[in-house]
Amino acid sequence: MATKNNSKRKNDLAGKLGDLNVKTPTFNLQEYIRVLRLARKPTREEFLTISKISIMGIALIGILGFIIYIFLTELPKAI
Repeated sequence: MATKNNSKRKNDLAGKLGDLNVKTPTFNLQEYIRVLRLARKPTREEFLTISKISIMGIALIGILGFIIYIFLTELPKAI
């Protein structure tokens, strides 16, 4: 019974996406295997660079969120 519901939901989704001119995702195992074969372990320098950039991005989003929080909570109290 659950299989029928899942296939019906997939067909409904495919129909809706088709109406929007969006392709449904496909699963091709060979493409995933090819990507995994091309992948390699990053060097220490690459890893540190990626880590620094990620930390800066997270910090920037956190600072922006804090500024928005201050504007929306503390600024109305001061007015």
